[in-house]
Amino acid sequence: MNDRLRKSAAWRQHWVGLLLVGATLLAVPFIAALGGQAWVRIANFAILYVFLALGLNIVVGYAGLLDLGYVAFYAVGAYTYALLASPHFGIHLPFWVILPFGAALACIFGVLLGAPTLKLRGDYLAIVTLGFGEIIRIFMNNLNAPINVTNGAQGITLIDPIRIAGFSFADTTNILGLTISGPQKYYFFLVALAIAIIIINVRLQDSRIGRAWQAIREDEVAAKACGINTRNIKLLAFAMGASFGGIAGGVFSAMQGFVSPESFSLMESITILAMVVLGGMGHIPGVILGAVLLTGLPEALRYGIEPLQRALFGRMIIDPESLRMLVFGLALVLVMRFRPAGLWPSSQRRRELTESTD
Repeated sequence: MNDRLRKSAAWRQHWVGLLLVGATLLAVPFIAALGGQAWVRIANFAILYVFLALGLNIVVGYAGLLDLGYVAFYAVGAYTYALLASPHFGIHLPFWVILPFGAALACIFGVLLGAPTLKLRGDYLAIVTLGFGEIIRIFMNNLNAPINVTNGAQGITLIDPIRIAGFSFADTTNILGLTISGPQKYYFFLVALAIAIIIINVRLQDSRIGRAWQAIREDEVAAKACGINTRNIKLLAFAMGASFGGIAGGVFSAMQGFVSPESFSLMESITILAMVVLGGMGHIPGVILGAVLLTGLPEALRYGIEPLQRALFGRMIIDPESLRMLVFGLALVLVMRFRPAGLWPSSQRRRELTESTD
């Protein structure tokens, strides 16, 4: 009887927690809009980085493969959407066709990256993947001659927004007397997509494939001795992680209406990797926390540093951008020093680090 009561109480707490999370997610775009639509866009980009961080978490957190070129898959998805939904080639396909196609194309590029790097580990793998990311960016920057494919450094403009049955996500709409802006509509679309991606990640983590990835991360030689096909499993990690990057890139193109090679620099890859490491490698809630913090905190510092300096000193002493990056870097160093497993690590990861320090 007591066990039944405890289980019933646990289920009630579970559903209450889900309802609170759902209510918070519904309220975020309206609360953020009180400070201006810029904050709604920041919330949208936070969710977009959640996509990217969860994709990279498959490669780095689950399989233990250090990837510094993940932004390449982001670029592939973005340019796929831009080329197939803009006046550049005169093609205007619907988003529900382009997003899966962009994910599949990014998946193929993930396999192309993984195939030559199967025998590489650690720093060597990081260098090769870093080079791959830069190659993709340079290609996008130079594929404007002799045939203009990507429009070079000028980028592609006038990209179609996401539309569902004539309902455009770029326009402001009145629903039951409530005015909902384009960024707010994109927010709800991104939340729905994020829920689907999180469910896929949870299912992958608890599957045989997920356990095989973890075995490779712990000891690849032992995993191979246990009968795991390490070649195929590693390729699958690259492919699955790349597909999420392709989806994020397609949504990014639709939201911005413009893409250029400058959006896919090495710094983007490092930022996404920092989100995974900061939040807690291999732990889905931790990775989500890391993505949200590293997206929102720099913007909060950007908007807050200038008024703070004027209030304290009456004038600007240090450029806000420089001070923002200084505070951001210091915060990362402190977290890595005092929370090496991340802000929200998995119990297994926390136990491993505790045992290694004892």
